[in-house]
This record gives sequence, structure tokens and C-alpha cells, in this order.
Amino acid sequence: MKLKTKILAQGAEAIIEQQDNFILKKRIPKSYRLSEIDSKIRTRRTRAEAKILEKARKIIPAPKVQEIFEQEAKIKMDFIKGKKLSQELNNIELNKQKQILKQIGESVSKLHQANIIHGDLTTSNMIWVEDKVIRHDPNSKEGLIKGNFGSLYFIDFGLGFQNGKYENKAVDIHLLKQALEAKHFQNWQELFKEFEKGYLSIEPTEAKKVLERLKIVERRGKYKH
Repeated sequence: MKLKTKILAQGAEAIIEQQDNFILKKRIPKSYRLSEIDSKIRTRRTRAEAKILEKARKIIPAPKVQEIFEQEAKIKMDFIKGKKLSQELNNIELNKQKQILKQIGESVSKLHQANIIHGDLTTSNMIWVEDKVIRHDPNSKEGLIKGNFGSLYFIDFGLGFQNGKYENKAVDIHLLKQALEAKHFQNWQELFKEFEKGYLSIEPTEAKKVLERLKIVERRGKYKH
């Protein structure tokens, strides 16, 4: 039986398709490159992305790689049923937004501790999965608490790489800060403070060094304008 295929996104670098509960990401051939060279580049980048994604998934919520088709420059991974955080965050009440940003900070800190750089760290590359459940609460008389919880998944590691330099980690965070300012400008400063709290909570000594480097990155950016 032929699976239904739905194109979710198409950019300059790749086409993202959904087939049932799976995502297929295929890198687009570049006509301006020699065919043989182009094939090698796409194969290498596909392999690298799958490797980074598999490592990241051991640390934070991310899609599971099911299969790699190197010759076709294609990765098959689990489909995460949720909403892009870029589209959803502004619709969530502020206290919960803050909780989510703290969670992002914790996850990014864990990635950076493993020297994984996302490379395109924006709310467009995060999936928010709402989770309406009943959970155990030791502080309540009933022992249970009802509420809307959620899970945050990081996607699209196509520009990701491994590197331990503070500069690369700071640039990662700078991208997120810019995304907050552009897409979630109403409360972006408060939200970024929550991100910093989460980022500092995992490994404070190293996190402080990265955030100090961020100040240098930002100053450098201002001088360019």
C-alpha cells in the first residue's frame, strides 16, 4: 500500500515530508555544483546530521532517527505530533511561557555540556507537545494534581556540529535571543532571563563563561551596524 506523503516544508536546503508517523528530510541537489561533488556533500551532511541528532536525543527530547539513506541524502525519523513553539508561545499565558523558556535553557545547557551546537537555535526549531494528564503531587491532600503540562522537542539539527568553544555556544544562544526579540517581543526580556536561569542551573561555572562570551558576541554585532 502506497503511503500518503505530505510536504510540511520546503527550503533552499531540504524538503520535509510526512509519511504517517514519520518524517522524511531530503537534501535538495544543487545544480551549481558538479553532480559528483554535490552528491558527496549532501551525503556527508546527511550522515553528520543523523549522528548529531542521535547524540542529542540521548540528552534531550528530539526525534528518533529510524533510517538513513545516504545515497539519497535522506533521513527518516519519528514525527513529533505537536505545534511549533514559534507559533504557540505567544498564545500561552506568561507564567507558563517562563516555565518553557527555563526548560529550553536547561536543555540547551545539556547540549552545550556535551559540546553539541544546534546551529539554528530558534523557536521555529522546537516542537511543543501539550500533555493534559493527572500527575502525582506529594504536596496535595489527594496526592494528585490535574493540569496542562508539556514536553519540548528540539528539531532540525541540519546546521549542527560538535565543538567545545565558548564562542560557538554563545552564538547559539545569540540566535535564540534574536528569535525571542523578533517573534515574541512582548515579553522577550523576561523570557530570556528565564532561559538564563535554566541555562545556569545545569553547570553554573561553564554556563557563566558562555554567557560572558555572549556579551562579547553582542558587542561585536553592534559595531558592525
